[in-house]
Amino acid sequence: MYIEQAYKGLKDSWRYVLGFIIVLIGWQILGMVPLLIAMAVHAVNGGGMVATIPQMAEAFGNNMFVFLMLISFAIGLLVLFLVVLFLHRQSITALTTSRARIDWKRIFFAFTFWAVITILITGVDIYMSPDNYVWNFDVNKFLILAVIAICLVPLQTSFEEYLFRGYLMQSLGILTKNRWIPLVVTSTIFGLMHIFNPEVRELGYGIMVYYIGTGFFLGILALMDEGLELSLGFHAANNLVTALLVTADWTAFQTDSMYRDVSEPALGWDVFIPVIIIYPALLFIFSKVYNWTNWKEKLTGSVLAEEAFLAQENNEFES
Repeated sequence: MYIEQAYKGLKDSWRYVLGFIIVLIGWQILGMVPLLIAMAVHAVNGGGMVATIPQMAEAFGNNMFVFLMLISFAIGLLVLFLVVLFLHRQSITALTTSRARIDWKRIFFAFTFWAVITILITGVDIYMSPDNYVWNFDVNKFLILAVIAICLVPLQTSFEEYLFRGYLMQSLGILTKNRWIPLVVTSTIFGLMHIFNPEVRELGYGIMVYYIGTGFFLGILALMDEGLELSLGFHAANNLVTALLVTADWTAFQTDSMYRDVSEPALGWDVFIPVIIIYPALLFIFSKVYNWTNWKEKLTGSVLAEEAFLAQENNEFES
Protein backbone atom coordinates (compact mmCIF):
# COMPACT_ATOMS: atom_id res chain seq x y z
CA MET A 1 0.00 0.00 0.00
CA TYR A 2 2.89 2.37 -0.69
CA ILE A 3 1.16 4.70 -3.14
CA GLU A 4 -1.83 4.98 -0.82
CA GLN A 5 0.41 6.53 1.85
CA ALA A 6 -0.30 9.82 0.07
CA TYR A 7 -3.77 9.69 1.64
CA LYS A 8 -2.09 10.39 4.98
CA GLY A 9 -1.44 13.95 3.87
CA LEU A 10 -3.10 16.77 1.94
CA LYS A 11 -3.35 15.50 -1.62
CA ASP A 12 -4.99 18.25 -3.69
CA SER A 13 -3.68 18.31 -7.25
CA TRP A 14 -2.68 21.96 -6.96
CA ARG A 15 -0.49 21.12 -3.99
CA TYR A 16 1.49 18.60 -6.04
CA VAL A 17 1.86 21.02 -8.97
CA LEU A 18 2.98 23.82 -6.67
CA GLY A 19 5.17 21.47 -4.66
CA PHE A 20 6.93 20.16 -7.76
CA ILE A 21 7.60 23.72 -8.93
CA ILE A 22 9.00 24.67 -5.51
CA VAL A 23 11.26 21.59 -5.51
CA LEU A 24 12.56 22.40 -8.99
CA ILE A 25 13.31 25.96 -7.89
CA GLY A 26 15.11 24.71 -4.80
CA TRP A 27 17.10 22.13 -6.75
CA GLN A 28 17.90 23.91 -9.99
CA ILE A 29 18.05 27.55 -8.85
CA LEU A 30 18.85 27.77 -5.13
CA GLY A 31 20.94 24.61 -5.33
CA MET A 32 23.01 26.01 -8.17
CA VAL A 33 23.91 29.25 -6.36
CA PRO A 34 27.20 27.88 -4.89
CA LEU A 35 28.31 26.64 -8.33
CA LEU A 36 27.35 29.93 -9.99
CA ILE A 37 29.30 31.89 -7.35
CA ALA A 38 32.34 29.70 -7.95
CA MET A 39 32.05 30.26 -11.71
CA ALA A 40 31.76 34.02 -11.22
CA VAL A 41 34.78 34.16 -8.88
CA HIS A 42 36.80 32.10 -11.37
CA ALA A 43 35.88 34.47 -14.20
CA VAL A 44 36.61 37.62 -12.17
CA ASN A 45 40.03 36.26 -11.22
CA GLY A 46 40.95 35.95 -14.87
CA GLY A 47 40.16 32.29 -15.38
CA GLY A 48 37.48 32.96 -17.97
CA MET A 49 34.01 31.47 -18.19
CA VAL A 50 33.61 27.73 -17.82
CA ALA A 51 30.54 25.87 -19.06
CA THR A 52 31.22 22.18 -19.59
CA ILE A 53 31.81 19.53 -16.92
CA PRO A 54 35.48 18.94 -17.93
CA GLN A 55 36.10 22.70 -17.89
CA MET A 56 34.58 23.11 -14.43
CA ALA A 57 36.41 20.06 -13.07
CA GLU A 58 39.70 21.49 -14.32
CA ALA A 59 38.95 25.02 -13.11
CA PHE A 60 37.81 24.14 -9.57
CA GLY A 61 39.53 20.80 -9.09
CA ASN A 62 37.67 17.50 -9.14
CA ASN A 63 36.81 17.45 -5.45
CA MET A 64 35.49 20.99 -5.34
CA PHE A 65 33.46 20.43 -8.49
CA VAL A 66 31.95 17.23 -7.07
CA PHE A 67 31.04 19.13 -3.90
CA LEU A 68 29.44 22.00 -5.83
CA MET A 69 27.53 19.60 -8.06
CA LEU A 70 26.23 17.44 -5.21
CA ILE A 71 25.26 20.28 -2.90
CA SER A 72 22.40 21.19 -5.25
CA PHE A 73 20.84 17.77 -4.66
CA ALA A 74 21.21 18.16 -0.89
CA ILE A 75 19.37 21.48 -1.08
CA GLY A 76 16.76 19.90 -3.35
CA LEU A 77 16.19 17.10 -0.82
CA LEU A 78 15.76 19.59 2.01
CA VAL A 79 13.24 21.61 -0.01
CA LEU A 80 11.35 18.43 -0.95
CA PHE A 81 11.09 17.38 2.70
CA LEU A 82 9.84 20.86 3.64
CA VAL A 83 7.22 20.72 0.88
CA VAL A 84 6.01 17.32 2.07
CA LEU A 85 5.90 18.34 5.73
CA PHE A 86 4.32 21.79 5.41
CA LEU A 87 2.46 21.86 2.08
CA HIS A 88 1.10 18.30 2.23
CA ARG A 89 1.15 17.73 6.00
CA GLN A 90 2.54 14.26 5.28
CA SER A 91 5.24 12.58 7.36
CA ILE A 92 8.58 11.61 5.84
CA THR A 93 7.87 8.07 6.97
CA ALA A 94 4.68 7.97 4.87
CA LEU A 95 6.63 9.32 1.90
CA THR A 96 9.25 6.61 2.42
CA THR A 97 7.37 3.42 3.22
CA SER A 98 4.09 1.70 3.93
CA ARG A 99 5.60 0.21 7.08
CA ALA A 100 5.05 1.72 10.51
CA ARG A 101 8.62 2.98 10.50
CA ILE A 102 11.46 3.21 8.01
CA ASP A 103 13.20 -0.17 7.74
CA TRP A 104 16.88 0.74 7.94
CA LYS A 105 17.88 -2.93 7.71
CA ARG A 106 16.45 -3.01 4.20
CA ILE A 107 18.42 0.10 3.23
CA PHE A 108 21.69 -1.29 4.58
CA PHE A 109 21.09 -4.73 3.07
CA ALA A 110 20.51 -3.32 -0.42
CA PHE A 111 23.46 -0.95 -0.03
CA THR A 112 25.89 -3.62 1.15
CA PHE A 113 24.68 -6.24 -1.32
CA TRP A 114 25.05 -3.99 -4.37
CA ALA A 115 28.27 -2.35 -3.15
CA VAL A 116 29.97 -5.74 -2.87
CA ILE A 117 28.72 -6.83 -6.30
CA THR A 118 29.82 -3.54 -7.89
CA ILE A 119 33.29 -3.83 -6.38
CA LEU A 120 33.60 -7.42 -7.61
CA ILE A 121 32.40 -6.60 -11.14
CA THR A 122 34.72 -3.60 -11.36
CA GLY A 123 37.64 -5.61 -10.02
CA VAL A 124 37.08 -8.38 -12.56
CA ASP A 125 36.86 -5.86 -15.41
CA ILE A 126 40.11 -4.20 -14.31
CA TYR A 127 41.81 -7.60 -14.10
CA MET A 128 40.50 -8.73 -17.50
CA SER A 129 41.15 -5.41 -19.28
CA PRO A 130 44.09 -3.75 -17.51
CA ASP A 131 44.90 -1.56 -20.51
CA ASN A 132 41.56 0.22 -20.08
CA TYR A 133 42.45 1.52 -16.61
CA VAL A 134 45.12 3.73 -15.08
CA TRP A 135 45.94 3.75 -11.36
CA ASN A 136 44.79 7.21 -10.26
CA PHE A 137 45.13 6.98 -6.48
CA ASP A 138 46.32 10.08 -4.63
CA VAL A 139 45.82 9.52 -0.91
CA ASN A 140 45.18 13.16 0.02
CA LYS A 141 42.76 13.83 -2.82
CA PHE A 142 41.06 10.47 -2.32
CA LEU A 143 40.44 11.06 1.38
CA ILE A 144 38.84 14.42 0.62
CA LEU A 145 36.75 12.75 -2.08
CA ALA A 146 35.72 10.01 0.35
CA VAL A 147 34.46 12.55 2.90
CA ILE A 148 32.55 14.51 0.25
CA ALA A 149 31.11 11.40 -1.39
CA ILE A 150 30.09 9.62 1.81
CA CYS A 151 28.35 12.76 3.08
CA LEU A 152 26.70 13.99 -0.13
CA VAL A 153 26.24 11.10 -2.59
CA PRO A 154 23.56 9.43 -0.42
CA LEU A 155 21.75 12.79 -0.30
CA GLN A 156 21.94 13.05 -4.09
CA THR A 157 20.58 9.57 -4.66
CA SER A 158 17.98 9.97 -1.91
CA PHE A 159 16.72 13.16 -3.54
CA GLU A 160 16.20 11.33 -6.82
CA GLU A 161 14.44 8.42 -5.10
CA TYR A 162 12.18 10.63 -2.98
CA LEU A 163 11.34 12.83 -5.97
CA PHE A 164 10.65 10.13 -8.57
CA ARG A 165 9.78 6.92 -6.71
CA GLY A 166 8.26 8.88 -3.82
CA TYR A 167 6.63 12.24 -4.52
CA LEU A 168 5.79 11.70 -8.21
CA MET A 169 4.92 8.01 -7.81
CA GLN A 170 2.44 8.70 -5.02
CA SER A 171 0.90 11.78 -6.64
CA LEU A 172 0.41 10.10 -10.04
CA GLY A 173 -0.90 6.97 -8.34
CA ILE A 174 -3.71 8.67 -6.47
CA LEU A 175 -4.46 10.83 -9.53
CA THR A 176 -4.71 7.94 -12.03
CA LYS A 177 -5.93 5.35 -9.48
CA ASN A 178 -3.56 2.71 -10.86
CA ARG A 179 0.05 1.60 -10.49
CA TRP A 180 1.39 1.03 -13.99
CA ILE A 181 1.06 4.65 -15.16
CA PRO A 182 3.15 6.01 -12.24
CA LEU A 183 5.73 3.26 -12.88
CA VAL A 184 6.01 4.01 -16.60
CA VAL A 185 5.93 7.81 -16.28
CA THR A 186 8.38 8.16 -13.37
CA SER A 187 10.80 5.62 -14.87
CA THR A 188 10.78 7.38 -18.24
CA ILE A 189 11.21 10.85 -16.73
CA PHE A 190 14.02 9.54 -14.52
CA GLY A 191 15.81 8.20 -17.59
CA LEU A 192 15.25 11.33 -19.66
CA MET A 193 16.65 13.44 -16.80
CA HIS A 194 20.05 12.00 -17.75
CA ILE A 195 19.78 12.95 -21.42
CA PHE A 196 22.17 15.90 -21.01
CA ASN A 197 24.85 13.79 -19.31
CA PRO A 198 28.21 13.68 -21.11
CA GLU A 199 27.78 9.90 -21.46
CA VAL A 200 24.88 10.42 -23.85
CA ARG A 201 26.95 12.73 -26.03
CA GLU A 202 29.80 10.20 -26.13
CA LEU A 203 27.84 6.96 -26.46
CA GLY A 204 24.68 8.11 -28.23
CA TYR A 205 21.01 7.84 -27.32
CA GLY A 206 21.23 4.07 -27.06
CA ILE A 207 22.46 4.47 -23.51
CA MET A 208 19.03 5.83 -22.61
CA VAL A 209 17.92 2.19 -22.54
CA TYR A 210 20.17 1.79 -19.50
CA TYR A 211 18.94 4.95 -17.76
CA ILE A 212 15.24 4.29 -18.38
CA GLY A 213 15.73 0.61 -17.56
CA THR A 214 17.33 1.59 -14.26
CA GLY A 215 14.31 3.78 -13.56
CA PHE A 216 11.99 0.82 -14.14
CA PHE A 217 14.12 -1.41 -11.91
CA LEU A 218 14.02 1.10 -9.05
CA GLY A 219 10.30 1.70 -9.56
CA ILE A 220 9.57 -2.03 -9.45
CA LEU A 221 11.60 -2.27 -6.25
CA ALA A 222 9.48 0.44 -4.64
CA LEU A 223 6.13 -1.02 -5.73
CA MET A 224 6.92 -4.66 -4.95
CA ASP A 225 8.51 -3.90 -1.58
CA GLU A 226 5.89 -1.25 -0.71
CA GLY A 227 8.53 1.35 0.13
CA LEU A 228 11.68 3.14 -0.94
CA GLU A 229 14.14 1.42 1.39
CA LEU A 230 15.63 -1.01 -1.15
CA SER A 231 15.87 1.58 -3.92
CA LEU A 232 17.46 4.08 -1.51
CA GLY A 233 20.15 1.56 -0.53
CA PHE A 234 20.79 0.31 -4.06
CA HIS A 235 21.02 3.76 -5.63
CA ALA A 236 23.37 5.09 -2.93
CA ALA A 237 25.70 2.10 -3.29
CA ASN A 238 25.73 2.35 -7.08
CA ASN A 239 26.75 6.00 -7.20
CA LEU A 240 29.02 6.03 -4.15
CA VAL A 241 31.12 3.00 -5.09
CA THR A 242 31.40 4.20 -8.68
CA ALA A 243 32.53 7.66 -7.56
CA LEU A 244 35.24 6.19 -5.35
CA LEU A 245 36.47 3.45 -7.69
CA VAL A 246 36.45 4.68 -11.29
CA THR A 247 36.20 7.94 -13.17
CA ALA A 248 36.56 8.92 -16.81
CA ASP A 249 36.99 12.16 -18.71
CA TRP A 250 33.63 11.70 -20.46
CA THR A 251 31.36 10.96 -17.49
CA ALA A 252 29.19 13.23 -15.35
CA PHE A 253 31.19 12.32 -12.24
CA GLN A 254 34.73 13.74 -12.51
CA THR A 255 36.37 12.43 -9.33
CA ASP A 256 39.81 11.75 -7.86
CA SER A 257 38.93 8.07 -7.73
CA MET A 258 41.23 5.07 -7.40
CA TYR A 259 41.17 4.29 -11.14
CA ARG A 260 40.66 6.25 -14.32
CA ASP A 261 38.98 4.58 -17.27
CA VAL A 262 41.03 5.50 -20.36
CA SER A 263 39.26 3.22 -22.82
CA GLU A 264 37.65 4.66 -25.93
CA PRO A 265 33.96 5.27 -25.13
CA ALA A 266 31.76 2.97 -27.18
CA LEU A 267 28.20 1.72 -26.90
CA GLY A 268 28.37 -2.05 -26.53
CA TRP A 269 26.38 -4.91 -25.11
CA ASP A 270 27.87 -4.21 -21.67
CA VAL A 271 25.58 -1.17 -21.47
CA PHE A 272 22.47 -3.37 -21.86
CA ILE A 273 23.57 -6.27 -19.64
CA PRO A 274 22.26 -4.61 -16.44
CA VAL A 275 18.78 -4.15 -17.95
CA ILE A 276 18.61 -7.56 -19.59
CA ILE A 277 20.37 -9.76 -17.02
CA ILE A 278 21.48 -8.07 -13.79
CA TYR A 279 18.31 -6.20 -12.85
CA PRO A 280 15.99 -9.19 -13.41
CA ALA A 281 18.39 -11.34 -11.35
CA LEU A 282 18.39 -8.76 -8.54
CA LEU A 283 14.60 -8.58 -8.56
CA PHE A 284 14.48 -12.36 -8.26
CA ILE A 285 16.92 -12.32 -5.31
CA PHE A 286 15.07 -9.53 -3.50
CA SER A 287 11.77 -11.32 -4.10
CA LYS A 288 13.10 -14.43 -2.37
CA VAL A 289 14.62 -12.49 0.53
CA TYR A 290 11.45 -10.47 1.19
CA ASN A 291 8.82 -12.98 0.00
CA TRP A 292 7.23 -10.85 -2.68
CA THR A 293 3.98 -12.16 -4.16
CA ASN A 294 1.15 -10.90 -6.36
CA TRP A 295 3.40 -9.18 -8.89
CA LYS A 296 0.65 -8.32 -11.38
CA GLU A 297 -1.54 -6.57 -8.82
CA LYS A 298 1.31 -4.62 -7.24
CA LEU A 299 2.70 -3.42 -10.58
CA THR A 300 -0.45 -2.91 -12.65
CA GLY A 301 -3.39 -3.09 -10.25
CA SER A 302 -5.69 -0.36 -9.01
CA VAL A 303 -4.91 2.04 -6.20
CA LEU A 304 -7.37 1.79 -3.33
CA ALA A 305 -9.88 4.57 -2.88
CA GLU A 306 -9.17 6.77 0.12
CA GLU A 307 -12.14 5.49 2.13
CA ALA A 308 -11.16 1.85 1.57
CA PHE A 309 -7.54 2.51 2.46
CA LEU A 310 -8.36 4.37 5.67
CA ALA A 311 -10.84 1.67 6.67
CA GLN A 312 -8.19 -0.97 6.12
CA GLU A 313 -5.69 1.05 8.13
CA ASN A 314 -8.16 1.33 11.01
CA ASN A 315 -8.85 -2.42 10.95
CA GLU A 316 -5.14 -3.20 11.07
CA PHE A 317 -4.65 -0.74 13.93
CA GLU A 318 -7.51 -2.20 15.95
CA SER A 319 -6.31 -5.75 15.42
